[in-house]
Amino acid sequence: MIGNKIMAAAVFMAALSAFACAAKTGSEKKDGDAGRPEPPALARYNNDFAIKLYRSLAPEGGNIFFSPYSISSAFAMTREGAKGPTAVEFDSVFGFPAPDKGLAESFAAGAAALEAGKGSAKLVLANSIWPQNGYKFRADYLTKLKRSYGAQSSAVDFRKDAEAARKEINDWTEKKTDGRIKDLFPAKSLNALTRLVLASAVYFKGSWQHPFEAGMTSDADFFVKEGEPVKVKMMAHPGQKKRLYTADELAAVVDLPYAGGSLSMMAILPREGKSLSEVEGALSAGKIAAWRADMQERDVKAFLPRFKFTSKYSLAERLQKLGLKIAFTDAADFSGMDGTRDLYVQKAFHQAFVEVNEEGTEAAAATGVAMGLKSIMMDFEVFRADRPFLFLIMENRTGLVLFIGRVENPAA
Repeated sequence: MIGNKIMAAAVFMAALSAFACAAKTGSEKKDGDAGRPEPPALARYNNDFAIKLYRSLAPEGGNIFFSPYSISSAFAMTREGAKGPTAVEFDSVFGFPAPDKGLAESFAAGAAALEAGKGSAKLVLANSIWPQNGYKFRADYLTKLKRSYGAQSSAVDFRKDAEAARKEINDWTEKKTDGRIKDLFPAKSLNALTRLVLASAVYFKGSWQHPFEAGMTSDADFFVKEGEPVKVKMMAHPGQKKRLYTADELAAVVDLPYAGGSLSMMAILPREGKSLSEVEGALSAGKIAAWRADMQERDVKAFLPRFKFTSKYSLAERLQKLGLKIAFTDAADFSGMDGTRDLYVQKAFHQAFVEVNEEGTEAAAATGVAMGLKSIMMDFEVFRADRPFLFLIMENRTGLVLFIGRVENPAA
């Protein structure tokens, strides 16, 4: 039992980008801003966290897909209300700068970059706050979320009917993600002690700059393990396309851009004789940056399987193993939210969806945090993804990783 702490809840959602209002905040300079320092680079600590969490998921096997940006964004809003050792653990796990050192500003700048880089993609960006009607939160905390993270506020009554409030929040997230994220909060995950839910939703649907031709898609073997093929729909182009490409002794890496902007998919395929686990062992934010820096335009014949899957993760235990411990206990200090030390993080959920086909990519993700009152060299390159590979969806001007995934079995 967690003492007598009231249950609050925070839910955060994101798919391929940032928050609409935050993007606006980050892109509009006001009088007097000229002398302010630039916010910290979001990509640096977001990408480090992406690899940290990926490493914790990798040993479990199977397909992986999540949005480090969604999770970081969610917990940044939570961090705004943390104090003392609780805040220190947030900053250690996520790499956050302190709120007075530009935390919100870094997310606003990141959101602005994503908005500017969306090109012709469909991008829905939304944030909301769902406080318990009549509960006294600190005005400065709520104002910070509204102004800096662009969150709209909708009061609900968890005390009277937590299930009705849960349905309203889930309906909002489902609508904002075009129906791709359903029931982020499971039945009875909120209750009469819930005091706050924060929601951040992002939905992305982008077309390839060079679409694959449906007529060239064919049945092919995908080798989940050596000697264990499964049949997949393998997409291809006629001839070759000019693409950014690099390869080293470990992996071949190709950039698959989306139309009209600076968003793209980076696909990472282990070289023949190398295993996916070897690539994962060498993966780091620095390695990703090095691959990006080494890329040169080459003629590339790319083969990529169609795939579509949904992932769901309970984050509380995973984050505790990464070092975010106090926030989930009776010792948590979120006095920056309500002026008391009664709130703690009870649960955390994440859902993500991705579909990759001949036309492009559709992706969505959601993170929910429930808080409670304490109680081969030729004249062209061949990139044939017919064995497990990694992929990242990222904004190339900043290097910000929005999604990271592993395709172990496209047919799963």
